[in-house]
Amino acid sequence: MYIKTAVITNKVGLHARPATFLIQKANEYSAGIWLEKDERRVNAKSLLGVLSLGVGQNEEIKIIGDGTDENEAVETIYNLITSDFEE
Repeated sequence: MYIKTAVITNKVGLHARPATFLIQKANEYSAGIWLEKDERRVNAKSLLGVLSLGVGQNEEIKIIGDGTDENEAVETIYNLITSDFEE
């Protein structure tokens, strides 16, 4: 299991468009990937799950990976978040 913490700096938070980018990236990996905020954990490959966290700007989330490519998956998601979701 690999865990990394990120702060959402995107001005709209983790809502529809950025969440879609995150889910697309998460689905490129075989590892299980979860996002956690305030002790609530959701599947990072699920749009409803990610949106249900209600992550706003300047809020902190944990990115959790578990599987063969967990390190690469978590680092990719972290880099996407810290780039303000630029492709």
